[in-house]
Amino acid sequence: MLKNPEDRRARRTRRLLKESLLELMEQKHFSEISVRDVTDNADMNRTTFYLHYTDTTQLLQSMEEDLLAEAQVLVDAHIQETVADGTLRPVFEPILDFVVEHREVCTILFENNEVSQFAEHLQQLIHRSGTEVIRAWFQPMDDQQLSYLLRFITYGLIGLIREWFQKNMDLPKEELLVTAEFLVDGATSRLLKDA
Repeated sequence: MLKNPEDRRARRTRRLLKESLLELMEQKHFSEISVRDVTDNADMNRTTFYLHYTDTTQLLQSMEEDLLAEAQVLVDAHIQETVADGTLRPVFEPILDFVVEHREVCTILFENNEVSQFAEHLQQLIHRSGTEVIRAWFQPMDDQQLSYLLRFITYGLIGLIREWFQKNMDLPKEELLVTAEFLVDGATSRLLKDA
C-alpha cells in the first residue's frame, strides 16, 4: 500500500519551514523573525505556513519537541544498560553523539533558550531518566536530596556539552566522557553512599 502523498508533502513542508527558521536564527534574534521571513526564506507562501503552525513560536517548539523525542528514544534504548553497568557511559555516549550530529540545531536552541527553553526541557528529560538510574544504584531514601542532586548533575552535563560546543569540541570526545563520568560518579557516591 502506498503512503499518502499528502502526508509526505506535509512532512516535507514542515521540514523546510524548520530549516528556514534555523537559517534565520543564525542571522538574527528569534524575536526579530516573522512568519513572512520564514516563508520567504523557504520560498513558500504564508497560507502554507498557517496550515501547519500558528506562529513562529509554535514552529520553534515543534523543532524542539522533535529533537527531544529522538533523545528520549535514545535514553530509553540505553537506560537499562546504564543501570546494569553502574556507569553513565552507555546512555551518555549515544546522547553525546546525537547532540554532535544535531550540533547546529542544539547550539541555536541553547543560544535562544529564553524563547525555546530547550535546555530546561532537556534537563527535565535527563532528570526523569536519571531518577531511575540513581534509585537503582543507591536506593536513596530522601527524595528532596535526590531531586537536588539530579538538578546539579543534569545542568552540569548540559553545561559540559555547551562549553564543548563553544570551544569547537577541542577536547577529544573520550576525555569529555571520562570527565562527565568522573563528575557524576563523584557527586552521587559522595552524597548518596550512606543513603
